[in-house]
Amino acid sequence: MASTMKMFSGPQLALFRPTCLSTTFTASPLSRCFSTTSPALDWLTPKFMETSKSPKGRPHVATGGSSRGTTVVWGDYGLRMKDHDRRLPASSLKIAEETIKRRLRGMNYTLYKRVSANIGVYTKGNEQRMGKGKGKFDYWTAKVGVSRIVFELKGDVHEKVAREAFRLAGHKLPGLWEFCKKGDPPVVGLTKLGNGVTLESLKRPRRSPALGTANMSTPPSSTSSSPSASQ
Repeated sequence: MASTMKMFSGPQLALFRPTCLSTTFTASPLSRCFSTTSPALDWLTPKFMETSKSPKGRPHVATGGSSRGTTVVWGDYGLRMKDHDRRLPASSLKIAEETIKRRLRGMNYTLYKRVSANIGVYTKGNEQRMGKGKGKFDYWTAKVGVSRIVFELKGDVHEKVAREAFRLAGHKLPGLWEFCKKGDPPVVGLTKLGNGVTLESLKRPRRSPALGTANMSTPPSSTSSSPSASQ
């Protein structure tokens, strides 16, 4: 046995020893192990859940003369709500988006969404007693005011094709919808500005002044009828 160990002693024994090969990894200065691109946000689902349950409420109606969100900004054509404000479920908005994409398949276009479904709807079962909270989460909705634009379209699309795509999408959404183009006058409530209708004329009081008080600068002072004044 000793003679056998002598045969593999010295430099010959090093051949049977495991060797650790040192490999040096040189990373390129332009390569990164992570991505800095922000993930695409879903317009039908908010990024974070609600900290408190949203009340039912009603969509905001611009009564002070605001026309925000009633004109086409980014695209060439738009789909605008016509009748009154309501809550649009995320499922209906998704079906309308898929309908537009199906009609414009193979064309060069960009579809803009002007609303986002960030309001939660909570429901309870039938024949439930009063109280005990609002119930469990059911689906997401978007509060859309009257005359608000929901979709905008831009690209190499003919006006008739865009009008047909928005007509099909309007049938998938609750309410009445209308087709609008870029450059159309804004809408205040249900009244479209233009053709002599201005924002100042809408803010002007509709009731005419009483007879004989149109040219009066100050109202007449009321006479006192107290007993002390008569004495």
